[in-house]
Amino acid sequence: MSKALVAYFSAEGNTAAVAKRLAEAAGADLFEIRPVEPYTEDDINWRKPLSRCNKEFFGKKDVPIAETVEGFEGYGLVFIGFPIWYYAAPNIINTFVKGYDWTGKRIALFATSGGSDITKSPDKLRPFLNGKGEIVAAKLFSAGADEAELKAWADPLIMPWKAQGQPHKPLEADITDKAIEYNDKFNRMRTMDRDFPEEQK
Repeated sequence: MSKALVAYFSAEGNTAAVAKRLAEAAGADLFEIRPVEPYTEDDINWRKPLSRCNKEFFGKKDVPIAETVEGFEGYGLVFIGFPIWYYAAPNIINTFVKGYDWTGKRIALFATSGGSDITKSPDKLRPFLNGKGEIVAAKLFSAGADEAELKAWADPLIMPWKAQGQPHKPLEADITDKAIEYNDKFNRMRTMDRDFPEEQK
């Protein structure tokens, strides 16, 4: 399991742009997590109480995915990318994770956001791993993150620590870091994947 995979879901193209540059920087294969029914602009408008994204989130619904990853068992490191919705990964990411056996795999999360951080995403995603696999990193990037920045983050994750007899690196400390300072709310919503409100208590 020496290969790396970048799997991503992108609602408006920003996460896709980062994922493609990351795959190039990491020398990884690329897979788009694409819903069977594509999202429309109205579907992801969280301000509408009956929008699709709200129904999926509050109903804890799975989101059918169009394709599956071929040869998934051959990947040792999987980067999973997504926009932050409701301060975590969208439901389609949960569905994706539930669909595979993560035994022995390392997982690195990356995301884009209009203002939220990625802090809550690892803990919310872990239950869907069923105790298999390990989330070793999580980082928020701007939509404009360049290949050099992505490579600097990815390279230490790709290193075969076990083969070198080195201890496993813990979850990245930069999990709470923000990759960019935003000037105003308008620019956040215009340039990044949509940011959704925190789940209701």
